[in-house]
Amino acid sequence: MTAPAAWRPALAPAVRLRHDRVREVDLLVLPERVVVLRGTAGTVLRLCDGDRDLDTIVAELSERFPGAPVATDVPAFLGRMHEEGWIR
Repeated sequence: MTAPAAWRPALAPAVRLRHDRVREVDLLVLPERVVVLRGTAGTVLRLCDGDRDLDTIVAELSERFPGAPVATDVPAFLGRMHEEGWIR
């Protein structure tokens, strides 16, 4: 999926983002499934609130992680999450 800049991603209605304090990992809790997120995936998904558009999310992450390839990696990551049906 090529994500349009005006897209305002949000978690799908049945999906919850949680932090497991014992394992210190972020989790996507789905009906009958839990997905363990790695790296900064949880940070990216926390910005997907339906209010921020893709450009705003990329800009915020660029400020937090200077030099990281967020302009290419974040849209690709969110596109994969959309294909899985975890974000809308």
